[in-house]
Amino acid sequence: MKPPMERIALPSLKTEAPATDTEPAAEKHPVSATVILLPLQPEEEPRWAWKTRLRADAGAGPNARLRLRPQLTMADWNGHIDIAARIADKLVDNAARHGTPFGDGCVGLGLTLFPGTDELLIEVDDAAPEFPDFETVACGAPAGRGLWWVEHYRARLSWDVKKDEDGQVVGKTVQALVPVGWGESA
Repeated sequence: MKPPMERIALPSLKTEAPATDTEPAAEKHPVSATVILLPLQPEEEPRWAWKTRLRADAGAGPNARLRLRPQLTMADWNGHIDIAARIADKLVDNAARHGTPFGDGCVGLGLTLFPGTDELLIEVDDAAPEFPDFETVACGAPAGRGLWWVEHYRARLSWDVKKDEDGQVVGKTVQALVPVGWGESA
């Protein structure tokens, strides 16, 4: 089994296309790219997985927190359940307030426990395919979106577009890979 990969952010690359006879130099367009890698799923089946949908309203975060605690208790997760619940609360609240709910007015919440490491993957889906300022909030800057807590508890944060079975972009998935233990500083 391969361990989950950390998110890798490459610096923006700006290059200019060479001028051609038909394209004047003044009309060149810069190209930039940022690569975000989501944690890899293990090759084995997860030790435990659970998914639900939550109404995208002011109570979405607290609702996620209330639903997550009994689920992780039943899954016999050895991590700090209250901290994982706080992280899920912040991710779901962020999706409900700053993302776009799906057509049914909900956002998705998924939990997965990896075999071997017992790390917890929290996934939150919404219908907005963009994540403005991800690099800023992922680096721990308190940006008012609650994602500072994810970094504070040493979870690894990543995101990617969400696609349907046909490969069409239908939103985004924000992931937090939560360790089993946080050491002395948590």
